[in-house]
Amino acid sequence: MSDPREVLERAGTVAVVGCSTDPAKAAHRIPRDLQEAGYRVIPVHPSADEILGERVYRSLTDIGEPVDLVDVFRPAAEAPGIARQAVQIGAKALWLQLGIRSQEARQIATEAGLDYVEDRCTGADRRWYGITKPPRPSV
Repeated sequence: MSDPREVLERAGTVAVVGCSTDPAKAAHRIPRDLQEAGYRVIPVHPSADEILGERVYRSLTDIGEPVDLVDVFRPAAEAPGIARQAVQIGAKALWLQLGIRSQEARQIATEAGLDYVEDRCTGADRRWYGITKPPRPSV
C-alpha cells in the first residue's frame, strides 16, 4: 500500500466513483470536504447530472481531463473494474474508501504503476495530515 499522505499531497484532481447526491452520506460529505480543501472533484455517478456544483460523468472513461486520484465509494466487488478504468484513463492513484478492500484491484493498480490505498478515508486522512490545496484559478 502506498503512503496515504503522499498520495493526497500529490493529488490535485480527484474523480469520485460513487459520489452521492445525498448530503447525509459519506460519499457526499467526503468529496465536499476534499473540494473545500482545494481539490478539483469530479463526480462519477450513474444518473445524476450535477453534484457539488460539478458536472457528473457516468464512468471514469467519460472524463476528458487528467485525473490524479480515483476515490472509490463502491462495493469491493466493483473495485477491479474501477481499477481497470483508472489504469485506462492514466490516473496516478487508486484509493478504496474505509471498509473497502480488493486484492484484485490492488494487483491491477500496482502492476500498472498506480499508487494504491485501501480501507482508509480520504477525508479523515486529509484532515489528520492538514493537507489543503491552493485555490484554483477561476475560468
